[in-house]
Amino acid sequence: MESYSRRRVLGAGAALVSAAGLAACGSGSGSGGPGGGALTAMVYGDDAVKIQVTSVDRFNASAAAKKTGAEVRLQKIPGSEYPAKLRTAMGSPNAPDVFFNWGGGSIKAYRDAHQLVDLTDTIASDPVLKGGFLPPVLAAGALGGRNYGIPMRGMQPVVLFYNKTLFAEQGLRPPATWDQLLDNNARLKKAGITPFALGGSDIWPELMWLEYLVDRIGGPGVFDRIKNGDSAGWGDPAVLKAAETVRRLIDDGAFGKGYSSVAYTNGGAPALFAKGRAAMHLMGSWEYSTQLGKFPDFARKDLGWCAFPTYDGGAGDIRNVVGNPTNYWSVNARTSHKDAAIAFLRDCASPAYTKDLIANGDVPATAHAATLLDASPNPAFARFQYRMVQQAPAFTLSWDQAVDPSVQTPMLTEINKLFVGKSSPERFVSALKGLK
Repeated sequence: MESYSRRRVLGAGAALVSAAGLAACGSGSGSGGPGGGALTAMVYGDDAVKIQVTSVDRFNASAAAKKTGAEVRLQKIPGSEYPAKLRTAMGSPNAPDVFFNWGGGSIKAYRDAHQLVDLTDTIASDPVLKGGFLPPVLAAGALGGRNYGIPMRGMQPVVLFYNKTLFAEQGLRPPATWDQLLDNNARLKKAGITPFALGGSDIWPELMWLEYLVDRIGGPGVFDRIKNGDSAGWGDPAVLKAAETVRRLIDDGAFGKGYSSVAYTNGGAPALFAKGRAAMHLMGSWEYSTQLGKFPDFARKDLGWCAFPTYDGGAGDIRNVVGNPTNYWSVNARTSHKDAAIAFLRDCASPAYTKDLIANGDVPATAHAATLLDASPNPAFARFQYRMVQQAPAFTLSWDQAVDPSVQTPMLTEINKLFVGKSSPERFVSALKGLK
């Protein structure tokens, strides 16, 4: 199901440049579009690629294409092959002019090898690009405060989902504070209901808890420091407090028993939630499409959603968001078609592109999407997602996408050890500080 594969797609992003040396070994002065007037755009070839196909056709028929004298040719790469093929292509004379990526850590080696066009000043001076996208999404894909990508797919924030019917039966309200969450947990357990579904065997669902807790306790600056390469940032008191909070949740039975053998990707965690055995589920916004596909009655009648609660005394704003902001187009610094590439990227801010995304069930990162969301398959949920991101003071990119690819796997390993009781909060922090 696409909703399952979508998170795996995003998870693949950190593998894009795991061998930074390959990214730096290309030669030649121009990128490798097959012909002087051809601009190659390499894209992840999943079901959603139809939006990019339409965008290419629209650009090639436009006045901008005629003015620049370049035609875009879309190079669709099957999903499982994309990371390796992009890495190889970027190290060759036939590198793409424009390419799909996940932002953050997935492009850091390319940035370090001077293979990316810094788009910061271009965005600031272009009215279409400057005003075309939600600022938190542009910022989330940046590196060191500089923009190397233009949003080109839907947003996927992490949302706290809850069972509306079950909450009503138990006299509960969606938690707005941590104390309210703990009170709900106690009342749910007394009623024999596990508070939260958790697909612990996949590990990345565990990551979401730490991402939000670190933000709510210490604010977005804690992880921003880590994302920008300062491993000492793992020693911030907010990281230790978040780890301690996670252990208290586990020891208190918030995730029930056996959560470490439950998966999201095989439908286990969504089923526990939909069948009323768990009352809440912290998950990416794709949970709605997952439930609609597997348990449509539950999705339509019982599925509720809210922001992750505040943490008493914490520095983080309840409006802050974590998750996968979107995917991005980046421009190869060796392209001989920079003007055409920038003109092509501008289509991503167009109403036509926005409408295509919405029709596909996505919530675009474009600034004018709010007026078009009534055409979404679920307007209420689409509007919630859009407002959530639009109003966010900060949108933290999922840690496994934001960190250097060499850090991703050991970081996830340490997170899992914390959740299954093989590491203490103190050892967890110490291990992360040692990651380079």
